Amino acid sequence: MLRAAIWLFVIALIAGVLGFGGLAAASAGIAKIIFYIFLILAVISILFHLVGGRSPRI
Repeated sequence: MLRAAIWLFVIALIAGVLGFGGLAAASAGIAKIIFYIFLILAVISILFHLVGGRSPRI
């Protein structure tokens, strides 16, 4: 999921350089949503590992 967010961020940067405002905004919006989903899932995963007694592997 993080890989998808990174790819969408790169697409947004390329579109911004080329001047496609609508495409850049849409790609950046999707990348932000995927990043926040990943962040929430990562925090939930770390909390489950802490509650379960095992240390998270980083």
